[in-house]
Amino acid sequence: MQATAHAPQPVTPAADPAMDYRKALSCFGTGVTVVASRWDEQDWGMTCNSFASVSLDPRLVLWSIRREASSLAAFTQSGGFSVSVLSQAQQPLARQFATGSMAERFAGVPSQREASGRLRLSDALAWFDCDLHQLVEAGDHCILIGAVRSFGHSDAKALGFWRSRFVQFEDMAA
Repeated sequence: MQATAHAPQPVTPAADPAMDYRKALSCFGTGVTVVASRWDEQDWGMTCNSFASVSLDPRLVLWSIRREASSLAAFTQSGGFSVSVLSQAQQPLARQFATGSMAERFAGVPSQREASGRLRLSDALAWFDCDLHQLVEAGDHCILIGAVRSFGHSDAKALGFWRSRFVQFEDMAA
């Protein structure tokens, strides 16, 4: 009898269990988004890869934020948020929205203001403008569930994130 595939072998845990856990989580590839809100007469935004669909009917999406994040109040008290799914051409924006002041994050970034008052990034692969539907505290994060008010999409190629680096998604031959 000949085996056709080898079973995956468990990885020996590193000396730092927290880092090893992060490495294991990074094996799950995701898209990259910028979430934004309007609070206290200021635009707030950050790079996020925890975005996911929750429900088609009603239209609900979610993302999570660290409870220690300086922008937590802006996202949990503003009444809603927008999500801009980044295209491959927008990789620099993923880095721009990851650090710096809010003014620096939005500087020079083409965007449109939705009827809700929230910004969405121009040329995003897809976008969702959401009212905050539910806030769930979970460990060291808060999960924000949004009811989608409006949305749009294009045919651009998605920016991916896998094993702590940006990647491109490719179609696989059937």
